[in-house]
Amino acid sequence: MLEAQSVAVIGASDRPASFGSILMAQLIDGGYDGKVYPINPRYESVRGIECFTGIADLAEPVDLVLLGVANERLEEQMLAAAANGARSAVVFGSGVGTAGDGARLSERLAAIAADSAMELCGGNGMGFINFRHRLRACGYFEPLDLPAGDIAFVTHSGSLFSAVLHARRLRIGLAVSSGQEWVTTIDQYLSYALAAGARTVGLFVEGFRRVEAMAAALDEAADLGVPVVVLDAGRTEHARELVAAHSGAIAGSELPLRAYFEAHGALMVDTIAEFVDTVELFGANRAAGPGGLASVHDSGGERAHFADVAARTGVEFAEVGAATLERMQAVLEPGLAPANPLDAWGTGHGPDQIFLECLDALAKDEEVAAVVFAVDLTTEDRPDEGYPGVAVQAATRTSKPFAVLSNLASAIDPASAQEVRTGGVPLLEGTDSGLRAVAALFEWRDRRNLAKPSAASAPAATVNKWRDRLQAGGVLHEVEALDLLADYGVQVVRHAVVESETEAVAAAEAIGFPVVMKSAAEILHKSEVGGVRLNIGDRKDAARAYRDLADRLGPGVIVAATAAGVELGLGLVQDPLVGSVLLVAAGGTLVEVLEDRAAALPPIDEARAVRLISRLRVGRLVEGTRGRAGADPGAIGRAMVGLSNLACDLGDLIAEMDVNPLLAGPEAAIAVDALVIPTGWPRSP
Repeated sequence: MLEAQSVAVIGASDRPASFGSILMAQLIDGGYDGKVYPINPRYESVRGIECFTGIADLAEPVDLVLLGVANERLEEQMLAAAANGARSAVVFGSGVGTAGDGARLSERLAAIAADSAMELCGGNGMGFINFRHRLRACGYFEPLDLPAGDIAFVTHSGSLFSAVLHARRLRIGLAVSSGQEWVTTIDQYLSYALAAGARTVGLFVEGFRRVEAMAAALDEAADLGVPVVVLDAGRTEHARELVAAHSGAIAGSELPLRAYFEAHGALMVDTIAEFVDTVELFGANRAAGPGGLASVHDSGGERAHFADVAARTGVEFAEVGAATLERMQAVLEPGLAPANPLDAWGTGHGPDQIFLECLDALAKDEEVAAVVFAVDLTTEDRPDEGYPGVAVQAATRTSKPFAVLSNLASAIDPASAQEVRTGGVPLLEGTDSGLRAVAALFEWRDRRNLAKPSAASAPAATVNKWRDRLQAGGVLHEVEALDLLADYGVQVVRHAVVESETEAVAAAEAIGFPVVMKSAAEILHKSEVGGVRLNIGDRKDAARAYRDLADRLGPGVIVAATAAGVELGLGLVQDPLVGSVLLVAAGGTLVEVLEDRAAALPPIDEARAVRLISRLRVGRLVEGTRGRAGADPGAIGRAMVGLSNLACDLGDLIAEMDVNPLLAGPEAAIAVDALVIPTGWPRSP
């Protein structure tokens, strides 16, 4: 399909601006040098090429059929293509329609393709362009002078397909508008692109159907060192409803999807602007080494704003050396201080050489991983002098990632943008989106330095014991859930279950005052019914606390040691799309108030666990604040690894697991309470 040597165009036309004429124009004017068979009974020839009444008139099977006909004619033409022995097809129509048997038209078309072993792009898409093979299977006008390169771009959105091709001169090798993917799916396009030599991939997805196949393709990209940038639509409930109506794909919620893509090496972004900037930056094929960002500006105010946004997006600036500062000081005008980020604009006399020298000095600093020339490419009176030339020259002097960042996309002069991009320099069109692209560049670098995690299974007897218990049904409340955690190496609070006042007092003395007492009744949220008593300091308090709990909630009571530390929450959730998802969050009641969460797919290792913690706002408490001792991230990470190993052994049997709070201190992270809901077990309101 994507390297077709012969193409039949059903609905080919010479009528100006018709769909059939654009199909032919894109194919012929795009430089395709294979065999072209126009199909239309109304014409003897189209664009001077012999035209056939139907595909049945062809003497040989074709590699690709472009079905440029309305929905009501799709089925008959698809059957004709199958009878011809065609190997693939593109369906641009929506496939909306039914026949007497009630089956949907799209399902019948997919069945015809499947029965005939045909690949099928679409329906309800815009086709594809394989720039390397000069094959344009597209019935919409796309620029004919775009440079071929090694970026692959696959999108469920036809509008974005066209917008990217029109708006930016990215060096794309393959662009696919995959539509509703009745047969051929996004993972297959990704696998093809990798085999064809793509070095950067951008995917705009509204969900995907083949989760394991997608994971395998993403893993292949990661193994090859090919960054895959993903923008997923359909994260909110309303958006998921729209996606289901638009594409019929399974759309996942944000946290599980983010965890899924990260586990398989992809970089997930949040906006179209960020997506395109990130793809363009990676498309320059320059890997970031150790260090931070350096930037040169022509505005003090924009520099300050740039620094603010960098802090918000997690981009760190390089601490440049004294020699670099001295080199910049030698060319800066009086009153301008050498720094990073740098404002290099003075009186406007000879600025090009000042900018070029400063950019070169920063690029040569060993602490600098990437350089950004952050200037607004507005239209200039003197086009022979200016920022595009400086940028292209500066980029040729370094092998480090180098980009121009224009703070306001709408102010960019098209001619200047073309000069920058033609010179091989990425142009990032926005402060926030551009810096997020830089953050992705650094994230990709940092991930590449991490070892691939693996799970450590518990002894077979332990695994079998807990699998039997989970399959037996019933919620695992606190004591049982803590026992499960302890079997997977998670440190749990010292505790005992008692049935009388005497036992309660004795247990409290053995554990050591102060203690906590909680009802052992099967109550999901004990604090809401007065089922928890804290800071019990002596025997008398212990006796009173036990009597109160026993009288109201039953004789079973848990006596536990008092623990202190930063409150975190850990959890497992069985996601219908990607399976078990490991969660870390702010603990206690803060988990519901702050919605401060991060997620990963098991298995994870300690290094990845610590990186997850750093993403949380509560991570600042882990570091310690205002003289208060923080917590040991390694201890938290080890608890998370234990839960990850548990998920790998038992996750298929766990619908939800809640460890809250996990109290993290300078020396340990202790699970204080836990709850496990097996799969298939109804959770009460």
